[in-house]
Amino acid sequence: MAPAEALILAFAISIVLAISSAPSSAAGEVFLSVSPKTLTKSNRTVHIHWSGVPSPSPLDWLGIYNPPNSADDHFIGYLFLNSSLSWPSGAGDLHLPLVNLRSNYAFRLFRWKPEEVNYHHHDHDQNPLPGTRHRLAESEEVGFEIPAAAEQIHLSFTDGEDEMRVMFVTGDGKEAFVRYGLSEEKMDRIVGTEVTRYEMKDMCDSPANSTLGWRDPGFIHDGVMTNLEKGKKYYYRVGSDAAGWSGAHSFISRDNEANETIAFLFGDMGTSVPYATFYRSQEESKSTVRWILRDLEAAGDKPAFISHIGDISYARGFSWIWDEFFNLIEPIASRVPYHVCIGNHEYDWPSQPWRPSWSFGVYGTDGGGECGVPYSLKFKMPGNSTLPTGTRAPHTRNLYYSFDAGAVHFLYISTETDFLRGSDQYEFIEADLLSVDRDKTPFIVVQGHRPMYTTSNEARDAPMRERMLENLEPLFVKNNVSLALWGHVHRYERFCTLRNNTCLKMSPDSAPGAATVHVVIGMGGQDWQASWKPRPDHPDVPIFPQPKESMFRGGQFGYTKLVATREKLTLVYIGNHDGKVHDTLDIWSGRAPKTGDGRRAVAAGNFEVSWYVGGAGFLMIGAILGYAFGFVTRRRRERSAWTPVKNEDTS
Repeated sequence: MAPAEALILAFAISIVLAISSAPSSAAGEVFLSVSPKTLTKSNRTVHIHWSGVPSPSPLDWLGIYNPPNSADDHFIGYLFLNSSLSWPSGAGDLHLPLVNLRSNYAFRLFRWKPEEVNYHHHDHDQNPLPGTRHRLAESEEVGFEIPAAAEQIHLSFTDGEDEMRVMFVTGDGKEAFVRYGLSEEKMDRIVGTEVTRYEMKDMCDSPANSTLGWRDPGFIHDGVMTNLEKGKKYYYRVGSDAAGWSGAHSFISRDNEANETIAFLFGDMGTSVPYATFYRSQEESKSTVRWILRDLEAAGDKPAFISHIGDISYARGFSWIWDEFFNLIEPIASRVPYHVCIGNHEYDWPSQPWRPSWSFGVYGTDGGGECGVPYSLKFKMPGNSTLPTGTRAPHTRNLYYSFDAGAVHFLYISTETDFLRGSDQYEFIEADLLSVDRDKTPFIVVQGHRPMYTTSNEARDAPMRERMLENLEPLFVKNNVSLALWGHVHRYERFCTLRNNTCLKMSPDSAPGAATVHVVIGMGGQDWQASWKPRPDHPDVPIFPQPKESMFRGGQFGYTKLVATREKLTLVYIGNHDGKVHDTLDIWSGRAPKTGDGRRAVAAGNFEVSWYVGGAGFLMIGAILGYAFGFVTRRRRERSAWTPVKNEDTS
């Protein structure tokens, strides 16, 4: 057979196959249907069915739109039809859980041809965003039964020990209340809420101030429950008689006289969305929330709180990601206070107010043009720290603050705004640390986003770390800060007792205030980070020995749990892959009981640390095993490349 004849035959066969594989319909119409049309908070999954797609292609895709009149290229997310196993037949089904964005959804089918792929129009992973030239079908609208209902409920402490703040979002901003009481059957107290919101014009840069990233954020309600008895279980609902009430939630009120403190701490968690969008979402965030919920259930009726130290939702200017985040955390944030501090992905933009010359490579566009506005209005932390944005946007708040919880004084700081000597923040930190009553709260825990110490190859932040060491570490040492927790680096790393980049040998006779234990806990969910920093004596070896100051390094996602009495503070690192403890740090206050020979049972002083591996007698063995484990399990990687933590072993 001649080549030309073979080509004609092959073309004919391909046409026959395409016709035979396409579903039959009278006019060749593509059908797209959705059910149910009305969703509720307890039944929020929509079933999407399509049929009649001719010559199905792996590039055919489904766009998700909210509101329904959005332009074709202003989808909030998308899914390829080949997510359904039956897609080659031209028909298929997908099930998609949705959150209440206070307006209806619609779905559209598109044909995306290979020759139309534009590699210059891509998401942040450099994957081309799908094209919208060929729309095949559009669905009917899907909406929530009560689109204006109170959603995204979360608690936080106030400056009053007998208070608890609750915040939530509604779609209409109408009058709403908080009912609360000591039993679910008798919520006999009621308080009103203050209402605020922000507009697209309040954003500072794109995509936050563009029609691509902006969606109506709803109205933010803020109510404070007052005159709470210490350590009691309270029940509450939010809403109104006119618009309806939320389900019943409960929390344990503060009791700062209790000799136990429980907190769950992490950074850089983000949220997960069930579709592809302009930025990769953090699938692992679901596991972090699930394991913390397990631990909260186990804690029973003991007071506890959450500490999320920066890089909160990773919305980066895409408004609906904040809605997804608050829906993710509501199961834990509606029962225990959820505390935050600001990170680069909430705030940084090119014209931010504080941008010294040395920070050229530190502060960039990581905030996606939000300039801290959603962060500042969707949360309200204790204190009143604010900073003008220099634009028409509301002032940035929740920058630095502190509170006592049982045996621990917690101080939150901002690494995104001025912390140098003479700044308002520096003066606050200095005054706050000096004011701590160590008889009441023997432990001080400082938290901020970007770390003062890390062995990650994070060269961009080196100028900041130098100034943190120069300006903040002397305050930590002078005021006997027990523990400093940091995010930003998406791993867990525990250091020795450090002062000026030097490990100090601690003994039972060491003076308090000799050093602080620094721990990086940015492993809450975000999966991109630089490789570990190579040692100077091993610059070209892909498996980098663990530096001596780094006592434990982990590449697994997870969180930390802090439990403190007035005698001892214990911090444990729990891995999401198995829900088990993988590292433990003990810090003793000096108030531990003495042994029979009159010596303290464990090293005393505010900064005496015991690395628990089966018992104090195994201290040296634990250090050696930790070093060996970190050395042996480290994978090959490019020294300066950015790689997913998911592809690395626990090193």
